Order: sequence, then C-alpha cells, then structure tokens
Amino acid sequence: MTTHASHPDIIKRLKRAEGHLKSIIAMIEDGRACLDIAQQLQAVESAVGNAKKALVHDHIDHCLEHAVRDGTRNATDTIREFKAITKYL
Repeated sequence: MTTHASHPDIIKRLKRAEGHLKSIIAMIEDGRACLDIAQQLQAVESAVGNAKKALVHDHIDHCLEHAVRDGTRNATDTIREFKAITKYL
C-alpha cells in the first residue's frame, strides 16, 4: 500500500472526528438537547466528508494522473477508475 502525502492530514481529520463523535455519544447519554446533538453531528459529517474529498482528490492527482503521465496504466483502465472514484465526491 502506498502512502500519499495527504494521508497524515486525513488521518488527523478523522481522529478529530472520532473524538468529536465520542463526545456526541456522551451528549446523548447525558440527555442533552436534540438541537445541540444534531448540530454536532452535522459538524462530524462535514469533517468526514471533507476528509473523503481530500482522499479522492489526492488519489486523482497522485495515482491516476501519474499513471497516465508515466504510462504505467492504459487510458481505459484509468478512466474507468476515475469514474468509479468520482462517484464518492
């Protein structure tokens, strides 16, 4: 498995979201207001979405672009993978 330059940043984002999610669970267990909980869930959802976008964009830049430029993959396979991964944006 190759590590991309963006992976450490993505891991940091996801670990922050993980900690935030744990605090939301505690909020629910403590009987906090649903509005407060929903607001915090929205923040976690946004954080995970941003991490996903960063991962997808990095894959396009790092793997797919280099594969085409270096000629290590054929264009048909690269386009197929591009279409597959952009479904997650």
